[in-house]
Amino acid sequence: MKLAGIDEAGRGPVIGPMVIAAIVVDEKNVPKLEELGVRDSKRLTPRRREKLFDEIIAVLDDYVILELLPEEIDSREGTLNEFEVENFVKALNSLKVKPDVVYIDAADVKEARFGEEVGKRLNFEAEIVAEHKADDKFVPVSAASILAKVTRDRAIEKLKEEYGEIGSGYPSDPRTRAFLESYYREHGDFPPIVRRGWKTLRKIEEKLRADVEAKKSRGRGQLSLDMFME
Repeated sequence: MKLAGIDEAGRGPVIGPMVIAAIVVDEKNVPKLEELGVRDSKRLTPRRREKLFDEIIAVLDDYVILELLPEEIDSREGTLNEFEVENFVKALNSLKVKPDVVYIDAADVKEARFGEEVGKRLNFEAEIVAEHKADDKFVPVSAASILAKVTRDRAIEKLKEEYGEIGSGYPSDPRTRAFLESYYREHGDFPPIVRRGWKTLRKIEEKLRADVEAKKSRGRGQLSLDMFME
């Protein structure tokens, strides 16, 4: 029996791509993945994930990795969940080896609904198992999560070579916020590597505009005082 696992990395960041990985592994080879130490990518160090990347691929029957750039995410027509469903389907339908069972890390609050949305658009028949935290429960999803995370990490490293320290790309990362503020101050706009639909950018823009206005009014106040002193 052929088992598929699918997961994404980089759904939430304001910088860089979202990456989706779909894998197919023969049921008899799942123990090989377990022996390698395959588990949810969040439980592994970046170095360990990087080492596992090629080792996992060597065990698989097939895999597909989609890298979705910020402009693709921004230009989507529906919600982020709908966008994810659409691209999960695209990845799974691109597999040359068709699985009998597909394990999905469900993004929707309703796991079954997410699974149904993916399942009805597949170009092959398969049993669908869609659950929250599937990357922690099912080895095929863990393997997919590692491929996705490593691909996303590599993309971020390339961006750092071009832009300097950008942090992890997540809005909660102080280094990411510092980079975005600094870049906006210098260029009057955000770099092309950001997701413009994220409210993080609007907040930074509002904050910096408020700073500028505050400086202007301080300047006007100083001028008035100088005029008075004359």
